[in-house]
Amino acid sequence: MATIKFQKEIINPADFMQQPGTESDGCVVTFIGMPRKNSMEKEVLHLEYELYESMAYKEMKKIADTAMEKWPLGTCTIIHRYGRVELNEASVFIAVSSPHRQEAYEASRYIIDTIKKTVPIWKKEAYTDGTCWVSDRV
Repeated sequence: MATIKFQKEIINPADFMQQPGTESDGCVVTFIGMPRKNSMEKEVLHLEYELYESMAYKEMKKIADTAMEKWPLGTCTIIHRYGRVELNEASVFIAVSSPHRQEAYEASRYIIDTIKKTVPIWKKEAYTDGTCWVSDRV
């Protein structure tokens, strides 16, 4: 089962870990991405995310479906913030469950790497001396 959500509110991982996997799963791997204090040799104050929600949802669903086809995942949860995100707040939360940890780690890495490359979500970093749009796309 895949869960995909975009939200302005702070992500509380505990909200999404109530039923972390299935009876067949032996592990749950989580990934939490958050703003770092320094980027491009500047002090970051906060991030701002914008997204094209309908297209972002379609792309995120495609990523989750591909991960669930490629690895034996019981569950796949992807939550991404939009709007302003402060330091120490999660901007993205990913949780995948699987019978074995190797598959869960591989799926989690695939998911975050593909999100950064293909999903129409844009990140702006705010610094003490201004702002800058940042791209992780290669």
